[in-house]
Parts: sequence; C-alpha cells; structure tokens
Amino acid sequence: MEPKKDMEAMYRRLLDGNKHFSMNKKINDPEYFKKLSLGQRPDYLWIGCSDSRVPANEVTSTESGEIFVHRNIANLVVHTDVNLMSVLEYALVYLGVSHVIVCGHYGCGGVRAAMSNVMYGHVDNWLRNIKDVYQKNQTELNAIKDEDKRADRLTELNVIEQVKNLAKSAIVQNEWKKRPVHLHGWVYGINSGLITDLSVIHDGTEDIDPIYRFQI
Repeated sequence: MEPKKDMEAMYRRLLDGNKHFSMNKKINDPEYFKKLSLGQRPDYLWIGCSDSRVPANEVTSTESGEIFVHRNIANLVVHTDVNLMSVLEYALVYLGVSHVIVCGHYGCGGVRAAMSNVMYGHVDNWLRNIKDVYQKNQTELNAIKDEDKRADRLTELNVIEQVKNLAKSAIVQNEWKKRPVHLHGWVYGINSGLITDLSVIHDGTEDIDPIYRFQI
C-alpha cells in the first residue's frame, strides 16, 4: 500500500497541474477561457478507448472545444448503450458535428482480454461484443499465427464493426436524410504515435445491409 504522504502527493499533483495549465493558457491567450465559456461547436465526435494513453486532443493536436469525446473499454458502439447513444444524438442533432470517428489502438487490453477464455468479471459482458467480432472473422484471424499480429488485426476489425454499428443506428440515418455526416475508422499506434485511417468511410445507408436501413 502506498504511504499516506505519497498518495497525497499524487492527488495534489493533479490540482497543481491544473493551476499550471490555467496559467499557461492565460499567458498565451488572455481571452482563452472567456472564449471557451461561450459554448462549443466541435466538428468531430471521437469514440475512443478508455485507455489513458490515447487522449483525443493530444494525439490530433487539437484544442479544447474542437472534439466532442466519448470513451469506453475498446471503443465499442453498442446499440443498447444509452450513454453512447445519448452522446451520439447530442453530438449530431444539437452540436451538428460532421465527422464521427471510432478510434481504436494497437495493444488494446480489452481486445486482448476478449481473445482469451479467462473470466474477468462484469466486464466480460462488455467484451462479449468483441468476441462476436472475432467469431464473425475467425477464419481470417485463426490463420494469423503470431498472437500480436492477430490482436492487431482484431483491433482493426473491431473498429470496422463499430463504424458499421454507427451506420446502422437510427440516429445517424436520420441525420443522413438532412445533411452529410461522415463516419471514420482509425487505429492509433501507441508505439509510433501515428494514426492509421482504415478507410472505413460511411456516407449513407447504401453502405449497410438493407435489413438495417430505416424508412425515415
């Protein structure tokens, strides 16, 4: 167990860091926080992994207010996830974002866990969605002998599947009737710091199977 004073120092570090952040922003732009307080009009919704090594603003060199963010374990888009669907609706309908990005990352612990038969607890219910992606693509994945490469490919396939899930949603399809909304699938490389665009761009219902197309 951490000594009490060390735990206190860890906690204080965040508050001290916040003061440093605020001071630097004000030095560079005295009106920075005043402008932020007027509201947000981001062009992007980022659906990413909860992993602490993949901060949306930092890896894209964007400022506060430019990206609306939702994060969960292994960047899943699950149609019964009220949290995610509420974020999606708010971003598209009320903020008017034009681009929705699902961003996974290589070395994802959730993907690794889903590849195993280990029971972890409540999270297993969530990881079941990734297992379904594996089962759907098992011929391709089982042919990859190297476990790291297999995990990387599952990471990519999982992102592709989540972009498809976005396209299947009534929220996205309803917006498509009104204006262009672009769906993208990315994978971030923690080892390189670079993003790979999987070129999974959905711009309309013609990209999904007819059974998922709503008559709106």
